[in-house]
Amino acid sequence: MESKIPANVRDRIEKCGVVAVLVIDDAKHAVPLAKALLAGGVDVMELTLRTPAAIGALKEVVQHVPEMLAGIGTILTTEQVDEVVAAGAAFGVAPGLNPRVVKYAEEKGLPFAPGILTPSDVELALELGCREMKFFPAEPSGGLKYLSSIKAPYAHLGVKFIPLGGLNIENMGSYIADSSVAAIGGSWLAPAKLINAEDWEAITANAAAARKVIDEVRAAK
Repeated sequence: MESKIPANVRDRIEKCGVVAVLVIDDAKHAVPLAKALLAGGVDVMELTLRTPAAIGALKEVVQHVPEMLAGIGTILTTEQVDEVVAAGAAFGVAPGLNPRVVKYAEEKGLPFAPGILTPSDVELALELGCREMKFFPAEPSGGLKYLSSIKAPYAHLGVKFIPLGGLNIENMGSYIADSSVAAIGGSWLAPAKLINAEDWEAITANAAAARKVIDEVRAAK
């Protein structure tokens, strides 16, 4: 089954293994934040549309830190699709599955991963041509054990999941080891508290710790 996400974007996300999921309150933090993540070996970030600063932050990263693959999350409307495309987002992500938004993102050329939680969600996403899907919320809904159950009927179609929600440095390794997981979402890499405190060293350390786990798990495969 062909992916709706271009190979260069998909490969970058899979190679990195973790997408730094970020809630940013001030666009001035965007560039040092991106550089802190890069210093720790994480070159994919998702700026969530939970604050008014997200679009401005994306523009800053696109302009000043081109080596970072920067996308936007929490896309809920077609109007937001237009906004993030205009700002230069490399990809878009949603917490749920809105067929109108998925179709519109495709029309506008935005690589897009909808959120899924049930087999019905997966089937609707497949019907819309999606091969990469966000599994959210991962841990609260049953974690890897639950994902293993719902993915089984679709494994032969090459579906890949990006789990997010409740993941951390302690449990991320088991997800990375799963063949159906393209990458994980990491909101713990740079929580708002560290961003607002401008503690870039701590963010780099978190990113480096995640990078170490990913590299070790993949080396053991």
